[in-house]
Amino acid sequence: MKPIKFDRDETKAIVAEIQDYFRLELDQSIGAIPAEMLMQFFAEKMGAYFYNRGLHDAQALVRKKIDDVSDEIFSLERPTKAR
Repeated sequence: MKPIKFDRDETKAIVAEIQDYFRLELDQSIGAIPAEMLMQFFAEKMGAYFYNRGLHDAQALVRKKIDDVSDEIFSLERPTKAR
């Protein structure tokens, strides 16, 4: 799997979220560079877990939609003497 990369705006937003969390929840401040390093750590070490969860959720949604379409197609069948 290729590394998870964020563009500059996404990185700025994530860093701000980390800084807010440290300030509000931990009553501590964290600089932008340490916050970005923490973001990169989580992306590298745990990003695959979140990515895989997203894939599983998408797969479940696609399966449900396919089942719905199959049901709709089945409801279009016309009665015949063979059935």
